[in-house]
Amino acid sequence: MVSKYIGARSEDGIVKLSKFSGGDWNRAKTKAKAAVKDIAKDLIKLYAERMRREGFAFPEDDDLQLDFDNAFLYDETSAQLDAIEDIKEDMMKPTPMDRLLCGDVGYGKTEVAFRAAYKAVLGGKQVAILVPTTILAMQHYQTAMSRMRGFGVEIDMVSRFRTPKEIAHSLRKLARGETDIIIGTHRLISKDVEFKDLGLLIVDEEQRFGVTQKEKLKQLAGNIDVLTLTATPIPRTLNMAMGGIRDISVLDEAPTDRLPVQTYVLEDDELIIMEAIKRELRRGGQVFYMHNFIDTITSVAARVQNAIPDAKIKIAHGKMEREQLEDIWNSMLTGETDILISTSIIETGIDIPNANTLIVDNAHRLGLSQLHQLRGRVGRSSRRAYAYFTYPQNMALTEISQKRLEAVRDYAEFGAGFKIAMRDLELRGAGNLLGSQQHGHLDAVGYDLYIRLLNEAVLEEKGITPQKEAECKVSLAYDAYLPDKYVKNSAQRMALYKRIALIRNEDDYYDIVDELIDRYGELPKAARNLLLIALIRGNAISCGIEEVSGEGQTVNLYPSHIDIDVWMQLADEFAGALKLIMTSRPHIALALKNNPKPLEYINKIFEKYLEFAQKEE
Repeated sequence: MVSKYIGARSEDGIVKLSKFSGGDWNRAKTKAKAAVKDIAKDLIKLYAERMRREGFAFPEDDDLQLDFDNAFLYDETSAQLDAIEDIKEDMMKPTPMDRLLCGDVGYGKTEVAFRAAYKAVLGGKQVAILVPTTILAMQHYQTAMSRMRGFGVEIDMVSRFRTPKEIAHSLRKLARGETDIIIGTHRLISKDVEFKDLGLLIVDEEQRFGVTQKEKLKQLAGNIDVLTLTATPIPRTLNMAMGGIRDISVLDEAPTDRLPVQTYVLEDDELIIMEAIKRELRRGGQVFYMHNFIDTITSVAARVQNAIPDAKIKIAHGKMEREQLEDIWNSMLTGETDILISTSIIETGIDIPNANTLIVDNAHRLGLSQLHQLRGRVGRSSRRAYAYFTYPQNMALTEISQKRLEAVRDYAEFGAGFKIAMRDLELRGAGNLLGSQQHGHLDAVGYDLYIRLLNEAVLEEKGITPQKEAECKVSLAYDAYLPDKYVKNSAQRMALYKRIALIRNEDDYYDIVDELIDRYGELPKAARNLLLIALIRGNAISCGIEEVSGEGQTVNLYPSHIDIDVWMQLADEFAGALKLIMTSRPHIALALKNNPKPLEYINKIFEKYLEFAQKEE
């Protein structure tokens, strides 16, 4: 497929080497411009409000903080250490922190959050940790109690697992300032919850909260520091972070003993599923079987029990009482239960290292981040884990369902959460940055241009005339793209195309060449052409060239201004290769003369131009 952008041919239409021309594009761009103007007005208010707000500058780390950090039982990854440093720096500033911590399941987000929480407690402030489910609240509570034992931190929890009397007592302690860290579900954002001195809000899995709940969160946040944890940020959140509206830290290193989860997407086949369960049980493991319909979950359990009579099976769903769920959970932790058949209540935070096979039926009904989160329930030890995502036999899947299932199958390697979020950004669009919609104009104009239009609109709202960026249209008849076989992951290809489009000089060019060879092997011809054309564009802009075009043995260079002295020197240097054509649009004609490396030759011309132009100055 030929790219939407002139200057390179691409298999997936993502190359961004220069501007597109055409009616459809212009209409899309006009619509996007109108949309971002409205967003820009709201953003100006948001920026101004954030800058006006006075936050609390937490003190620098002391010996107690260092003791707490050193008490962590495992070796931190370098990404964890970088994230911890970024968050602590934000907390020590007098303006409120708003940072997104994106890390795949099992990559250590919780430890990073706990260090921030302890820093807040040492600063004399209270911490609220907001989670989407009661089970996750219980798990965070147990983990926090274990991690902070001996450090004098008062920790409490409010959720459906507590009685009304217990919750009322907890809220009174919170209001008096006796509780340092409170962990809870959406119950934490109820009107009757009062803090004596809240300093840090940690939101785990933001995508699980609805728009109304997020509006309440904004009111709760006020001028306090906010840290959001997620494995797969929703498109709008990711877009805001990548656009600089929110700060972002990414945990992209897996623990050393982990193996990627072997993932299968298939039609529902009882023989395959039952054999997968039996294989896990034979090696002494446990199984999660997710069936997201309470009405029929009992019949599914009966079917599994009938196929595997010796298995110890339990059922869990959100309508069960606290005591029941606690008992079921403890039986999984102790290994008394072989197979847990549950609804999606297991989606976030559940940590059973011995459970290493996951079955998800009717997977076509679930969102991309849900599928990835569910897969994160297994593979949390050094043992190989397996995930089976099934859909009914003979069902014609919708295009979007098919793409989701393909994505979750393709992105099975470590760090896939961020890539899945990028894929979600591609599939769904960026959404209204400040509203409730999860789709938008990004599909039509591409992420880079969308952000650039937004930045220009923000400057205009501030009364600043945006500086026009120099452009050069490159149109050369060469195959130039990253082949699917070379970079198999589409999210990685998208990120690389973006970086390649920003090549401005030889240093940029060789940095990316070295990285590609190191990560993917020797460059195929189409990939090398792509990089060289990007370098041509960067060099051409430096030389004041507005367009480079041509086919066959002649390439035409259209300068914004012709410096006769420099071009005469070049004509002498490259004897017979350059001609000045004085037509209605003066330009330089470059004869390639069957040059075996034409793209390198064009770049050599530009390099010499810059050398001669520097001497002239």
